[in-house]
Amino acid sequence: MRGNDMTPGLEAPRVSLTIGVTGHRAGHPVVVRNHAAIKQCLEQLVSLIERLAIQQMPPGTACTEPDVMLVSLLANGIDLDAAGAALERGWAIASPLPFGKTLNLAINAQPGSLEDAMALLDGKAPGNPVVAERAGQIAALADKAQLFELAEHDAAIGQMFQDQLRHPDDAGKAQAFTAACSERAAVGARVMIDHADLLIGVWDGMTHGFVGGTRHTIETALEQGVPVLWLDAGNPQRWQIIRAAEELAGLSGREPGAGQEQQLAEILGLLLQPQGKGWPAALDGGFWRASSSRLLHAYRRIETLFGEPLQRPLRSLRQHYEHPDAIAAGSGAGLLSAGAALPGGDAERIDRIGREVLRPFAWASGISTWLSDAYRGSMVASFFLSALAIAGGLAYLPIASVEQKWAFALFEFAVLVLIVAIFLVGKKRRWHERWFETRRIAEYFRHAPILLLLGGSRSAWRWPRGAEGNWPEWYVRHSLAALGLPRMRISAPYLRDVLALMRDHHVLPQKRYHDDKARRLIKAQHNLHRLSEGLFVLAALSVGIYLAIAAGAGLGWLPSHWPAGTAKLFTFFGVLFPTLGGAFAGVHYFGDFERFAAISEVTAEKLSDVIARIGFLLEAPDGELSYARVATLAHAIDDIVISEIENWQAVFGGKHITVPV
Repeated sequence: MRGNDMTPGLEAPRVSLTIGVTGHRAGHPVVVRNHAAIKQCLEQLVSLIERLAIQQMPPGTACTEPDVMLVSLLANGIDLDAAGAALERGWAIASPLPFGKTLNLAINAQPGSLEDAMALLDGKAPGNPVVAERAGQIAALADKAQLFELAEHDAAIGQMFQDQLRHPDDAGKAQAFTAACSERAAVGARVMIDHADLLIGVWDGMTHGFVGGTRHTIETALEQGVPVLWLDAGNPQRWQIIRAAEELAGLSGREPGAGQEQQLAEILGLLLQPQGKGWPAALDGGFWRASSSRLLHAYRRIETLFGEPLQRPLRSLRQHYEHPDAIAAGSGAGLLSAGAALPGGDAERIDRIGREVLRPFAWASGISTWLSDAYRGSMVASFFLSALAIAGGLAYLPIASVEQKWAFALFEFAVLVLIVAIFLVGKKRRWHERWFETRRIAEYFRHAPILLLLGGSRSAWRWPRGAEGNWPEWYVRHSLAALGLPRMRISAPYLRDVLALMRDHHVLPQKRYHDDKARRLIKAQHNLHRLSEGLFVLAALSVGIYLAIAAGAGLGWLPSHWPAGTAKLFTFFGVLFPTLGGAFAGVHYFGDFERFAAISEVTAEKLSDVIARIGFLLEAPDGELSYARVATLAHAIDDIVISEIENWQAVFGGKHITVPV
């Protein structure tokens, strides 16, 4: 059944653009001196980015302008100025707060007394009007933002916050609190960077600051490949695009080059426009099939015959693909149920993962599996059809006369035409390219929930790229960006349950899959190799036997008519056996079973390491269970996925569908 009978396919994603911002605090001398000019330049930059983004919108999408979001830690200073400018343009605001909302407000309001701090922690107005004004500004913007609160260590940091105010002369307590705040700011900044397509950095070009400060955040962004629009706090009209961390050395004395606006437009074009000829036709629901075709099972039959010889190798291999609209209640139900049970989680986000992640995963996976059968199955079939053509063309030798050869030649011609037809159809319908594209989409969506449950994302500039373009990455990236940051408060129990979910519903199943795949492919490779060798041995034996017959007849040991009587038969066998051996060797080469097995073995080993690391964290006390550690593991899993996809593409990337010559 075709897709337009069952599923409408996939919609083009909402094109989105996420801008991060970092900058000096309000009390920084350079900001105090140039505050009005900085605010004005921020407003101009926000307007410029929006205008250029609209100009770079791709055709074939349902919207004429991107959904723009500003991500900010909402610290007192540049963060608030940028958020205000963004709100005036109608941009959405999201904030990965380094602390829970209440503690974040209390710390960033910068109270000078314990009394004011306690009032803020209790949700009351502080006595100091300056502190109250700062708190009011932060609270007003927080109420308009989508907050992701990293609150798992709030109790300990809140106590440190009070202690350093209670003992103002104790340098040790002040230093410990400052270090803790810097570490938390760095964690929040990393979340912001992971989501940011572009980072605006308002920095004087000289101040180094602490970990989690402006320079450190800019450098971290550049190391993740995120371009930075640097606004010189000392000379706000002077801005430039920075692409490498090495550019930060001596930046304050360097004049911006010409064409900065053009560079910004090019960056936005790379972010907003898909590249590749498969888009947008590849999203058409007409590509969907409900099940595999028995005519295209040749590759999987070889895997079964040679990789699982004791498990009913001739059983039916027909697959029924899970319908996209059924996956949330089917194979994805366990993941969604576990996600919904997370303490303090975002229930709406879990529902959206079912609709906007699992559904397109099922769609892409079903189509990719069918295309894999079409491409690999047709190539394997072509190897054997090629051998059949040769064998059929020569079969007249032992069983028919020369006058009857035309029938065998006609058979050979028909098989050769069939091979060419398979090649032309596969080429025209882009089986190879579309398999790569849809499989990348499927794998990205398969692994996306792990990062999404932690409010994480893969940086826009760290996605792989296929030889035919990046539209699959573009599609998935914009689809996931639409989910944004979750509205939730991270706690130690939440992190503990996410770790268990990550292990039980993702890492362990993937490890089992790769272990089984490696075992099966190694066995298939070994058995194919042995069969190919055996066929060449049979070829040598057939030639050797004929030579022995000829020698025996020449020496008078055998009847003299035997060589002539057996010549055609042994000629046929002498061609048939090496031809079949060549066909199996071709399948062995094409399938690259050994390299695929090695890729799965390496992937399984990496996943085993992650499982062990998850176990260590699950045994740790709540005080040692931090968002940063859990997010690092999630990113490690993401890197394993990307590495496996890139290795897989490297194996089959150059093996386009062709005739078996």
